[in-house]
Amino acid sequence: MPLLLNPNRTPAQWAARKIGTGVHLVDARNVLKIALINNMPDTALEDTELQFFELLESSSGTIPVEIELYSLPGLQRGERAQSHLDRFYSSTDDLGDRKFDGAIITGTEPRQPDLRDEPYWPSLGRVFDWAERNTASTVLSCLAAHAGVLYSDGIERQPLSDKKFGVFGYARANDHPLLSGIADVVRFPHSRWNEVRAEALTSCGYKILTESQDEGVDIFVKRKRASLFVHFQGHPEYGASTLLKEYRRDIKRFLRKERPTYPSMPCGYFDAESMQVMAEFRERVSGDPLEEHMESFPDAILMGKVEKTWQTSAAGIYHNWLRYTAAKKTERTSLATLAQAG
Repeated sequence: MPLLLNPNRTPAQWAARKIGTGVHLVDARNVLKIALINNMPDTALEDTELQFFELLESSSGTIPVEIELYSLPGLQRGERAQSHLDRFYSSTDDLGDRKFDGAIITGTEPRQPDLRDEPYWPSLGRVFDWAERNTASTVLSCLAAHAGVLYSDGIERQPLSDKKFGVFGYARANDHPLLSGIADVVRFPHSRWNEVRAEALTSCGYKILTESQDEGVDIFVKRKRASLFVHFQGHPEYGASTLLKEYRRDIKRFLRKERPTYPSMPCGYFDAESMQVMAEFRERVSGDPLEEHMESFPDAILMGKVEKTWQTSAAGIYHNWLRYTAAKKTERTSLATLAQAG
């Protein structure tokens, strides 16, 4: 079912895609209200909102979903990104005691080794507190998952020897409604330098849903006050080309001498021909690292070959999340009706 957004607060890229799709009339009492709290840096801000719009629309089935956009105040923004936020987003300071059926919170690129030293940490903590009281379930994506367990349970993220970058497989570790109808092994994109580990999570009451002997934990959950918090160390929402764009960005940073080493190729993502093309590009530019080499980056070859192999699993898990949230909404409505009758 098409997503519902305020016509005056719908980002232009999404509005352009929806021209001519018609108006869908739904019973407002059945609509799931989801707050998408998008804190991604400028380069990924608009791509991330589109990725979540596409994922929620493809996974909603017959469940009507209404999205409102929010972002943390105080994040460093360029002129274009700030203008986009001013037009289509509200500040998380405006959440107050508003009730939502669900929320999705993204992270942003960290600049401090300890997330508690980030200037936005107090604002993010207030968002976590709000979500615990005012949603039936909240999804924390990647860095937000690390920040969430640090804030509520003091679980520190652990640095990795290299960036976990690519598409990795994780096996079902426990049964849970979120995994209903999902394959025993799911493969999702990851892009991170840190991880939170199973022993620290389980000791604080988290239930691990998917895990790999080699790659660690991916999805884990814990009820916090009124809300089921769902944590993803990976990115089910990513588009087919997102890892390619990140790889291109990291290569550009190397050529600009903003990072000391050439980035590792994403695992489990490129086919054999694309890997050969990228290996040849690396050999050509590594000995003479200059930004102008990016003019010959083989975008056209690679863009046509990358595939969103995780689409079915991503849509399945998010469909289960929306069903869970809808069921909780029905429970609350029934209890309110009984209370009024009583």
